[in-house]
Amino acid sequence: MKGRSIIRTVAVLFLALAVGTVAQAQTNLEDEGGQSEKAARVFGEIMDTPDKGIPRDLLEKAECVAVFPSVIQAGFIVGGRGGRGVASCRTARGWSAPAFFTLGGGSVGLQIGAQATDFVMLFMNTDGLNSLLSNEFTLGGDASVAAGPVGRQAGASTDLKFTAKILSYSRSKGLFAGLELKGVVIKPDRDDMRAVYGAGVTAKEVLKENTVTAPTAIRAFPTALGRYSSRNATE
Repeated sequence: MKGRSIIRTVAVLFLALAVGTVAQAQTNLEDEGGQSEKAARVFGEIMDTPDKGIPRDLLEKAECVAVFPSVIQAGFIVGGRGGRGVASCRTARGWSAPAFFTLGGGSVGLQIGAQATDFVMLFMNTDGLNSLLSNEFTLGGDASVAAGPVGRQAGASTDLKFTAKILSYSRSKGLFAGLELKGVVIKPDRDDMRAVYGAGVTAKEVLKENTVTAPTAIRAFPTALGRYSSRNATE
């Protein structure tokens, strides 16, 4: 009887552990799904603003798009920013599953207070794409970046379509504009990537090799991109 009791106890413990693991995985997926939905909402709101959004012809030429919603900028004399975001790239079958990234960086200057800012980045060519697929890169250092034109400004900035690797934008307190983000470090969020795709899956596998399928819970961002630009990578 004592042996059966021990076996029963061990079985119950294993079951509890398995249930807890599944529940934690579901919680993680919901969190990353929320990040994808936030990015989709921010991008949609920006694109739907008359004459104030990202020019459609520039978006059509972008190879990848990354959105970092509600990045916190705070500081007293020495400031910094930090946040999480998602990126999706064009593939032969449309926009890829989202990969998860972190954004961080510092600045020095006379500043007081804190605010949340949305950042959007267009990766315009192979060099920009390769930066996104690397383990870590610095805007303005490892990868050149320029302030992206907004709305009707595109006509006066045609050269950006051919020379810029990355175009960056920000939205804070309702104001959306191009912003040259220098000194900002972007790298894959390994915790988020592992929670969604499993251990060892890289941003390159998700964004360009197209070897993974996005769970339904995190498809909001690539779906939103497809509403505004449906060009595939092979076109």
